[in-house]
Amino acid sequence: MKLGVLFSGGKDSCLAMQKAMQQHEIACLINVISQNEASYMFHVPNIHIAKMQAQAIGLPLVQKTTKGIKEKELDDLKDALIEAKAKFQIEGIVTGAIKSVYQASRIQKLCDELKLQCLNPLWQRDEIGILNELVKNKFKVIISGIFAFPLDKSFLGEMIDAEIIRKLEVLKEKYQINPAGEGGEIETTVLDAPFFKKQIQVLESEISYENNAGIFRIKKAKLVQK
Repeated sequence: MKLGVLFSGGKDSCLAMQKAMQQHEIACLINVISQNEASYMFHVPNIHIAKMQAQAIGLPLVQKTTKGIKEKELDDLKDALIEAKAKFQIEGIVTGAIKSVYQASRIQKLCDELKLQCLNPLWQRDEIGILNELVKNKFKVIISGIFAFPLDKSFLGEMIDAEIIRKLEVLKEKYQINPAGEGGEIETTVLDAPFFKKQIQVLESEISYENNAGIFRIKKAKLVQK
């Protein structure tokens, strides 16, 4: 089946894509840039890197901008899906949804309207298991946003590795945060994955942090050979 990937540039959409491409053809990436930093639907930190990620992967990118108004932002996603279907003849889409019924139900509704299949390879998977799979498969994933107590500035810009996973596992037990960040606690940016033809090197960045919320912002980056 020919598919488009709902692509945020974060770990979940990239891992879901890797799983889907084992059985299906990935024709394009579909990305929505929200002007609302508190978007209910869309990843925000470092979303500007999506074009570079698409180049690194070697796939075309269908990209739309939304003001990020709750529920209305779905109209902009629908426009992106319509464009992807027309340009690349996709028969379905791939999402990185794990447990968010809010996101999954709305995406499924759009797919039903547009007669697209909706594949969710990570649905109901264990969050720590997902993080361990990323490390095992040599994904290079940095934490680009934190938005919940007790996460602090020390997490920003850190690569997800065994040590970070142990820290998140402890915080999950103690504070019930979602270690995969699907509740909005954590956002990530993928710099390399097994299916990337090139990797992203961060040249310049800055950190902003206040009251248990912060962003690691990539200001300058380039593609390099693997």
